[in-house]
Amino acid sequence: MFDRTAGSYVVELLKEWKVDHIYGMPGDSINEFMEELRKDEVIRFIQIRHEETGALAASAYSKLTGKIGICLSIAGPGAVHLQNGLYDAQKDKTPVLAIVGQVSSELVGTDSFQELKMESLFEEVAVYNRRVQTAEQLPDMLNQAIRTAYAEKGPAVLIVSDDLFGTKIKRDKELTSPAYAAPNIRAHEEDLQDALKLLQAAKKPVILAGKGAAGGTSEVLAFAEKLKAPVIASFPAKGIIPDDHPHNLGQLGQLGTDPAEEAMKEADLLILAGTAFPYREYLPDDAPAIQIDVDPKVIGKYYPVLVGLVGELAPAAAWLTGHLGEKEDAFLLKYQEKRAQWHETLQKDMAQETDQLQPQHVIAEVQSILERDAVVSLDVGSVTLWAARYLQLTQQQLVVSAWLATMGCGLPGAIAGKLAYPDKQVASLLGDGGFSMGMQDFVTAVKYDLPMILVIFNNQKIQLIEHEQEEMGNQATQTNLANIDFAAFAHACGGEGYTAKTRTELRDALAKAKASRKPVVIDAFVEDSAPPS
Repeated sequence: MFDRTAGSYVVELLKEWKVDHIYGMPGDSINEFMEELRKDEVIRFIQIRHEETGALAASAYSKLTGKIGICLSIAGPGAVHLQNGLYDAQKDKTPVLAIVGQVSSELVGTDSFQELKMESLFEEVAVYNRRVQTAEQLPDMLNQAIRTAYAEKGPAVLIVSDDLFGTKIKRDKELTSPAYAAPNIRAHEEDLQDALKLLQAAKKPVILAGKGAAGGTSEVLAFAEKLKAPVIASFPAKGIIPDDHPHNLGQLGQLGTDPAEEAMKEADLLILAGTAFPYREYLPDDAPAIQIDVDPKVIGKYYPVLVGLVGELAPAAAWLTGHLGEKEDAFLLKYQEKRAQWHETLQKDMAQETDQLQPQHVIAEVQSILERDAVVSLDVGSVTLWAARYLQLTQQQLVVSAWLATMGCGLPGAIAGKLAYPDKQVASLLGDGGFSMGMQDFVTAVKYDLPMILVIFNNQKIQLIEHEQEEMGNQATQTNLANIDFAAFAHACGGEGYTAKTRTELRDALAKAKASRKPVVIDAFVEDSAPPS
């Protein structure tokens, strides 16, 4: 018969779930659990300086790897700080577990110091949200929380009074399993046959591919080549659909390209492939549509579809490719020519010499040192628009807060990227506003020896918001930022920092950063240019 603390069971079960690191900060409602982690030699505790960083990093880790990301916080203030990262995981549909401390079990409900009503706090964000009542429940509830996070692709929250972690429990056998059996979802053949009829009849089909294409890129591209169709990638699919593929017209919408927008308006058949693209104004006015998605709830959610294929994208695309007859390529050739002209314009923009450093110059120089399998963590703001237009990803992986679009996600994404893939180059593109929201955790990257290249587009303002204010006809207000010497800050944290005000200075700084074994900040002063539109 086993006689161990409930906390030790948690540690062992986490290892069985293949968890190798946790983001968190110690505190007085998780001290018993911290003691169990201290005694373990497998799970690495990443001490962050702010719980929001930990939750955003856990979300980014999950997006990059498909594995569950784990974050840990105390009750009260720490739990509140987790919310932003958990909402990011919810909106981008990725599994995360938050283990949240609570005041001692005998004090719950007495308005004790740092006590909050945790279940209410997390009710809207979590796919699983439970408070453990007894130590005996803890191992089985942990299994259920993780299983639910995987099954429903979202954040699970397990609330545990700290005394329960230290309570010994006796078990002569396991009651539940640390296992998740992923479903193998295939579209019905009759639906595939209906889709095939629409595909055969179409003269101007366009594929809009989303992050559902992850793991099925080759099948989606083979489908596009057989169908003779241009491909447009949703922004979260940037890099999943290689930017250099001749069928890829780029992104759509505010972050998009002219050829993509024009092709979409001319299309006589829309294929939504692993995306529930929500921006109706950028989709065809009145074209028939096929939608392929594993989630039946999103079929027809934002655009009326004639055929819904509920199943995984790769096998559905492969089936359609195998059954398609020959198609005409006039529409595709037309837009490949437009694509070539568009890329020529982008190259001219990036090559043009100006007195002051331009955002597209920074993109071009980063591109030149970016390794083929690099991880790119992108922050939110005008830098997102510049990267969407000018950054070309082939086999690199992009991580970003897509649907919540929270500023401050770039550094946590870079930390998660380096922990997920220690041997890969990790680069992050950030605005000065986004970086300053969580810059304290640069010291976390230094502490844990996580080499990375952080390039800050410094225009000393929240530029995208200023642009939006002016587009509305309003006078820009409260968008200027007091400048920070980010290079000096990086040195103060124990990393490396460089200031670049010219293209030559930027090239030199990037060369040093690429060769460095430390986290590096490059403070690139860019002209206050309106974001691309």
